[in-house]
Amino acid sequence: MSLSRSFKAAILLGAAVSVLAACNRGEEETAAPPAIPAGPSAAPASTAPLAYESENAFANVKLTLPEAVKGQPDLHKALYDASVKDLQTFVEGAQADRTEAGGDGGLPPYEKQVTFDTPVDTGKLFGLTTSAYEFTGGAHGNTAYSTVLWDKALKRRIDLNALLRPGADRAALDRMLCAALNVEKKVRDPQAAVLTLGEPKPGSYWSCPGLAETAVGLAPSTTPGKAGGLTFLIGPYVAGPYAEGAYRIDLPQAQIRALLNPAYADEFAGAPPKRPATT
Repeated sequence: MSLSRSFKAAILLGAAVSVLAACNRGEEETAAPPAIPAGPSAAPASTAPLAYESENAFANVKLTLPEAVKGQPDLHKALYDASVKDLQTFVEGAQADRTEAGGDGGLPPYEKQVTFDTPVDTGKLFGLTTSAYEFTGGAHGNTAYSTVLWDKALKRRIDLNALLRPGADRAALDRMLCAALNVEKKVRDPQAAVLTLGEPKPGSYWSCPGLAETAVGLAPSTTPGKAGGLTFLIGPYVAGPYAEGAYRIDLPQAQIRALLNPAYADEFAGAPPKRPATT
């Protein structure tokens, strides 16, 4: 069964781009934010829902947000509104696609689940990781990963550029990520081939993804109220076959501290808690 042209476009765009783009604009700005007291935000908690769910004959969709996002009302509302709109568009596309095809061909309803989790709350920053699972037929669904980085004082989303100091050696961060990824691959499969940056080695389909291809967010910390480092989300098919699964790589702040923007460096301390290699 073929997807309608409009529904194909919606899938290619993906939930991560639509949700994060709706949060804010001007991500490249790296100016130091106004000083604010350390600790959790004192802003009134948001009253927006933490969940949305809809099921019909064409598609089942679901949104899940963590309780912690209520402390950032502007962000909470933006994420909820944009996510619900995206899910409703998905349902409309599923209905149009199956109507155009003249029936469902015995296939189950399409499915989409958007989950925001792993909140990290520091004095100046609030972070989330995002997974968007889609099933539109075939052997299995696909999951896209993204992150949210929110400056609590400026009340806007920022990106990795803001967290890194001007002139930071991004190539060094690429190498750190590649080395850590190879360690995780060996944990899952001791016979796994070592990946390198750039084009895949002869006879291989895979190489280490660079920062431009990777969702980067805040890692939790063993020190309350701080980020333990940076988290890198690498989806299936990026660094290995689908069966190998996704990777969530944490680089400790001690390892990357020289690269951090002084405006945000104090938001990092401790280390990421140990987690299973397969997450």
